[in-house]
Order: sequence, then C-alpha cells, then structure tokens
Amino acid sequence: MVSIDIKDIIKKGENVYVEFKSWQKIKDKKELMKIITKEAVALANTKGGLILLGVEDNGEITGCDNYNIQNIIESIYDRTIPKLFNDIEEVIIDDNTILVISIPKGNTVYATSAGEIYKRLGKNSKPMYPEDFPMIQSGKVNNDFSSIVIDDTSEADIDNLEVYKLKERLKIRDTESTLPLMEDRAFLKDLHLIREKDKVIKLTVAGMLFIGKEASINRTIPQAEIIYLHYSDTNKTEYDKRVDLKVPIITALDKLTDIIEGSNYITNIQIGLFRLEVKDFPKNVFQEAILNAVCHRDYQSNGAIYVKHYSDRIIIENPGGFPEGINENNIITHPSIPRNKLIAETLQKLKYVQRSGQGVDIIFRDMLFYGKPTPIYTLYSEAIKLTLKSNLEDKNFTRFLTEEQDRNQFLFNTSQIMILKYLKDNGIVTVKDASRHSQLSLEDTIVVLNELINRGYIERNGFKKYILSEKVYHNLGDDVGYIKDKEVEYIRAKDMIIQYLKKNKSINNSKVRELCGCHDRKAKYYLDKMIQEALIEPNGENRYRFYSLKQY
Repeated sequence: MVSIDIKDIIKKGENVYVEFKSWQKIKDKKELMKIITKEAVALANTKGGLILLGVEDNGEITGCDNYNIQNIIESIYDRTIPKLFNDIEEVIIDDNTILVISIPKGNTVYATSAGEIYKRLGKNSKPMYPEDFPMIQSGKVNNDFSSIVIDDTSEADIDNLEVYKLKERLKIRDTESTLPLMEDRAFLKDLHLIREKDKVIKLTVAGMLFIGKEASINRTIPQAEIIYLHYSDTNKTEYDKRVDLKVPIITALDKLTDIIEGSNYITNIQIGLFRLEVKDFPKNVFQEAILNAVCHRDYQSNGAIYVKHYSDRIIIENPGGFPEGINENNIITHPSIPRNKLIAETLQKLKYVQRSGQGVDIIFRDMLFYGKPTPIYTLYSEAIKLTLKSNLEDKNFTRFLTEEQDRNQFLFNTSQIMILKYLKDNGIVTVKDASRHSQLSLEDTIVVLNELINRGYIERNGFKKYILSEKVYHNLGDDVGYIKDKEVEYIRAKDMIIQYLKKNKSINNSKVRELCGCHDRKAKYYLDKMIQEALIEPNGENRYRFYSLKQY
C-alpha cells in the first residue's frame, strides 16, 4: 500500500473493515498486543480488513516507534485459536510510520487464546458467545447476524411503545394469535428479541431493530438506516426531499408507506360492474420489497438502505450481495436464504410476511398481475438494486386475469402469470424459453404449461412450442392475434416443405414431422392446406402416401 491509499482510508474513518489503534497512548505494549489480537479476531470472524497501528480514534496520525514487526506478527499468531496468519506493512505519512496489519477473512471461527470470540458490529468489535454463533454440520459459521446478542444493552434500551405497537398490530393481523396476550418480557423472549444473561436482559440485533429506542439504535447499530430520496420529473439527478430513518423496522415501514402512498396515483380498470383500482406502486409490493431489503441487507456494512422514489419507478438499494447460489436468474424460485434469519422469522410471526422466502415471488406476481413491467434485480459486488416501474402496460391483461380468477375461483400463481405475459408479448414460446423466463426446471415448466393447456389458456403449436388460445386472444381484445400466430406458423412450415421438395422429389408425413418439429395431426394439417392451395399433390394411399410439388 502507498501513503495516498492509507490517507484515503483514514479520511473515511473506522468501519467494519478498518480499525484505528494508537501506539503512543498505550504505554503497556503487552496490553496493546491483547487489544490488537481482539481486533484481529473480530475482523477475521467478519469480512477481514485492516488494523492501522499509529492512528488515533479521531483519525489523527501519531505514528509508531521502537517496534518489532516480527514480534507483532508472532504475538497475534500465538494469541489466537486457531492460529491467525497476518501481514504487516510499514507506511510513512508526514514523517510518521503507520503499521498496516492485514487480516484475512477466516473460513472458521477464530478466538483469542483466552477463549474470547469477537465480531465486528459496524465500526466496533463486540463479544460473541456460543449460543450466538453456532456451528453448523458443514463446519461453516451460521451467519445469522441478527441473532447476535448486543452485550452493551439492557432493558433501558427497549422502547415500550414499539412493543405495544407490535402487539396491537399482531392482534389485527392474526386474531387467533396468543402472542399478544403474553406479558411483555415473555412476548419478547418468545420472539428471541431479548435474552437473559446472568439475570440481565440483553437485546439481540433483531431486538434492537424491532423494539430499540432511537438513541439506542444510533449507539449500537448506527449503520441500520433507511434513507428515502424523492426526485421530481424536472430533475431526476438531484433529490428534492430526503428522509433519514434510524428507527425501529415497523416505524420505518409505516413512515415510508405514508410517504409513498401520499403520491401513489390510481388507474381504474372497469371489470364487469365494478372498477379495479390499480396504483402506480401496489402497496403490498413496495412493502414486501422494503422488508426484503431489511431481511437481506448486510448489517456489518456501513451502507444504508436507499429508497429512491421517482414518478415512474421506485429503486430500492441495499448493501450486501446475493447469498451464495442465488442470482438474477433464479431469485424467484431458489429457496430463500435470508442473511438475517431472526429478522425474517420475526416478520413472519408478526404476520408482516405470509411466509419467510415468499417476498420475491409476491413482488413478481403482483407487479405482473396489475399490468406492470417485470421487476428488475441488478447485482453489484457489494449491493443489490431492485427497480419497480409504475407504468400500466396492458389493462386488458389485468382485466383478463381478474375475470378468470373470479369466474373459476382460483388464483394464478407467479409461474403461470409469467408464462402468459411472455406469450402475450412474444406470441410463441418454447419449453426452454418458458423454463428460462419462469426460472423453473424443464420438468416443472412442462407441468405449468400442461396446467395452462388444461384450463384452455394456451395450446400447442408445433413441437414443444406454445401459443395463447383463441379464447385468451379474444379476452385480450386481439381477435386477429390468434389467426396471425397460426398463419405465421403455417407459412414457416410451408416454406420449409417447398424448399425440401425443390431438392427432393417427394415428402411424406413422417419427414414433415421431422422437418417442422410437429406432431402427426399438425403435419397432416399443413399438407392438406398445401393441397387446397394447389401447391402439392398426393400420391399413394395410407402409410405409403407421399407428396410432390404440383406440376403445371
């Protein structure tokens, strides 16, 4: 590293990756080595990072002198279990020497030789305990950061109004739940928002985020922030309104809902005798998206969740990439892996989400059901962006889905809606394309396609190809679309048959099936239609029948 890089790091201050430690102020170097070891363990148990030795907490560079790099390396190595390897580099800034200690991210749990386990919580290192940091069978760490007990907390950090609010909301959302009838402390223990250690009440990270006082959240998890930005139609690069929310999760959700709903315009769709109100941004969709960001954000990052509100779209950005195995191409159907399991489970118990892991499915289903563009997930190295667009693409599609659900008393699932929308937009779909678009396996895709065939919404159109049925085209107000799709299919088949016959003397039904990728009845349909158009003529009978170009 060079001095310019270190200056930039110091300017940004301490964070989950960077710890400053004074060399000059701590005269007992043996005690200093203990402190450095603690910070090294915390970094290794989190994301790895740097210890800048010779820098004060406020960023003042005071430097190091009379040091022995080898002794420091060995001291950290000897004081950690398992042994932690580290590297130290000297960097000179303004005649002061800073020791840059690089700590790699560990693939197991590290502890001090005294058996103490630490992990970074924002810019601070906090102790961990066995019940907070369990090991799973594979030997990897269970990274449910939200279940960690915050040692520097007590009952005084609990906002009793937030506890009351959670109980009252649950009474409304689940009238049969017995949780609201419990005494407050038992209620919070049941939700694992608090734990008792040595007869002292402590809050978990999830507890602080649900029922912590605003000042307590700022003290213990200052990075747990949601920032709302509003942009006008005349200036989409600079926001004209900003709201910073370092408050409990439900309070933040309420405030964001009030703000977004305040300018959430409605479009009416006439369906029979009643009107369906379609908002620019369906309330349950943007709430699910916000709660999804809360569940999956990386609370060890200094970044905040951003909600950027434009007239034509809402963008939600949260720090932390997708969990391992999840990407933009399987996010709907991949089993949920919440980064903060306790937060997700608490939202489920409080009935703010129907079932843990359904959030993305609901976001996609309802956006498409109400005629909106497909939600877009964008993955960056350390962040995820979700874009929800407001424009109503097709009222007829929403009208059709609503009428069919009411008429047949069933609900379209996400996969069915995605395939129907794809067909509406593209006219034809193969099994492979339907699988890719709906994020299902080929086997599950075929099941969904068969369900839609049985309900009369689609029909086969060649070998493993499908189009919307005539009934659907009619309900979508496109009476010629079905005919056009069928005609395009026939024109393609006719052209291939003619080109084949120009090179070969004859063709039979079997060869047409092979050439056009269709079944027996479809091949017969093509051949009969070409006979009617006087393009070909039949020869022979039954299975020996063949066809040749008509001679004039």
